[in-house]
Amino acid sequence: MKKDEKYAFHKWLQSDPLLKPYQPVLLRRFNQRIEKKNNIIKNHQSLYDFAATHTYFGLHHEKDHWVFREWAPFASQIFFIGDVTGWKEKKEFQLTRISPEGIWILYLPEDVLHHEHLYRLRIHWKDGQGDRIPAYARRVVQDPVTLIFNAQVWYPEFAYQWKSPKCVENSSLLIYEAHVGMAQDAEKVGSFREFTDNIIPRIVKAGYTTLQLMAIQEHPYYGSFGYQVSSFFAVSSRFGTPDEFKELIDTAHGSGLGVIMDMIHSHAVINEVEGLSRFDGSTHQYFHDGPKGLHPAWNSRCFDYQKSEVLAFLLSNCRFWLEEYQLDGFRFDGVTSMMYDHHGLGKAFTGYPFYFDESVDEDALIYLSLANTLIHDINPAAITIAEDVSGMPGLAVPVSAGGIGFDYRFAMGIPDYWIRLTKEYPDEAWPIGHLWFELTNRRPDEKTISYAESHDQALVGDQTLIFRLVGSDMYDAMSISHKDNLRVNRGMAIHRLIRFITMITAGGGYLNFMGNEFGHPEWIDFPREGNNWSYRFARRQWHLMDNPDLQYHFLARFDQEMIGLVKAFRLFDCPLINLCYEHDHDKIMAIERAGLIFVFNFHPLRSFTDYQIPLKPGKYQMIFHSDLLEFGGHDRLKPGQIHFTQIQPTKNAISHYISLYLPSRTALVLQSVDMR
Repeated sequence: MKKDEKYAFHKWLQSDPLLKPYQPVLLRRFNQRIEKKNNIIKNHQSLYDFAATHTYFGLHHEKDHWVFREWAPFASQIFFIGDVTGWKEKKEFQLTRISPEGIWILYLPEDVLHHEHLYRLRIHWKDGQGDRIPAYARRVVQDPVTLIFNAQVWYPEFAYQWKSPKCVENSSLLIYEAHVGMAQDAEKVGSFREFTDNIIPRIVKAGYTTLQLMAIQEHPYYGSFGYQVSSFFAVSSRFGTPDEFKELIDTAHGSGLGVIMDMIHSHAVINEVEGLSRFDGSTHQYFHDGPKGLHPAWNSRCFDYQKSEVLAFLLSNCRFWLEEYQLDGFRFDGVTSMMYDHHGLGKAFTGYPFYFDESVDEDALIYLSLANTLIHDINPAAITIAEDVSGMPGLAVPVSAGGIGFDYRFAMGIPDYWIRLTKEYPDEAWPIGHLWFELTNRRPDEKTISYAESHDQALVGDQTLIFRLVGSDMYDAMSISHKDNLRVNRGMAIHRLIRFITMITAGGGYLNFMGNEFGHPEWIDFPREGNNWSYRFARRQWHLMDNPDLQYHFLARFDQEMIGLVKAFRLFDCPLINLCYEHDHDKIMAIERAGLIFVFNFHPLRSFTDYQIPLKPGKYQMIFHSDLLEFGGHDRLKPGQIHFTQIQPTKNAISHYISLYLPSRTALVLQSVDMR
């Protein structure tokens, strides 16, 4: 360990005294990662060069010919079959094995393959044979009639010409989580082009700074939400072409949006023809052999992160998406599943021993640290986010300090807590003190992204937050003419408070799933046999927000203004969040951040006059509140009011307080006039 690394490592340990007993384990893990990286660099010029298998394997046009390479150590014969062979095995299309490690190669004349030709491999092994989509295929399409998947030659006459800057840096990480296929209003699968034309302008207008795209890597089953990947280097063709995906990213960049995507390296689809499972006839080419290679809950295959070839495959995948599509980073899905042999199933992670016992897959930790190192070597401004429910220490600590190197981790307990509050507690019994704890319970040494609800909370079998609050009145009482409906009033007021307090207490960023900003009423249910293959719930009903006679646009306007406030005051640049005041019985909470004072009244019935909040002496102006008519509120407050602190003598000192009118279910923001 170098001197600067040793200093950073000990500084990290000092930030959490509970890590002290595990210092030897952490040191060992750190040294393992350094040793693995050094071994890679010893055999290659750099980690970047190691992550270059996508430039070697797969189909490539080189000068005046085509060359195809594949890694299949247990194969005995491989044939390239497709449109050019009549889908039959032909000797001139048979691959040659060129290494004991199982590298196979085929050279073809330039005029044999053409743009959009379909192909696949027929692989023979000791006890059988099977058709396979090449592991490094960059374009995979499904026949609309037979539903069969095949690789496709993608070699257009003119390559896509990028127009906008390669990377977008934003000071405020405000993430708009979206799924291209269900982003449209129509009952169908949406396209990249439709998303570019219709959805990106909505995201920009709403004020979000980063687009997080789901389900981009090719996956056979649409209803898997993109989490059962088959072809890791291929853009899902059901949304459009590679060039149309590039145009989407280019347009987003030109509009000031950064673009990250879900990276699924935690597992792979179990399908054999379309995926990597039993690719060369063996069960352990890319995955663990035996039960360890099968995910019991997801019915998928689990990568063997110890294998050099698997590391190269996954790291090359990171490099490929960054360079080929100029993405700005990744949200790594299923990190908990990767890090533990038990995948986190049935584990509560109630103490630190869970992070350091024999169940931890330290090879997975090495891979994740290498991935973060590579990604930030390629683009120092890239964003990496870990989806982890276990709370593994060091996940979002720099690799140089002994951590895994993610920039952010998700605060996954917050949306679950909101569900618990809305389901199990009457409004008047919400525990305000515990709410503060849940919103701010995070590791001080790691940045977190908070959210009130993501796609997870609205999947079939659950409900969106607004529907949980309003119930069946969503169907017939959301019109302006029903503005006095008590359930709708309650639901919209609480919806605003939940999103606002979640955002202003976020440790480093905030996320919203598309449509939730305006209170999308219904759950997500992809077409399946159980719903007669309907797209009714696999879409976003933008017309609800666009209709001025409905109240959805009130919530959208509030979301837009809330985000504007966070950006204007660069809230996430100020990690220090202070609880100024909390009163459980009155349901009042006051929070200070970035020089602003946020006061919340969660009480369902009581509005307070002359309510005293202790503050530093000074002059404060109300600059924002959630009760405006344009937000669907009752306009009981007036922005711009000036408030002076008053003196309250006590036994041993003099304290200062501000006297406020706090309407029920309302939040307000005060700014010190002296700081303007």
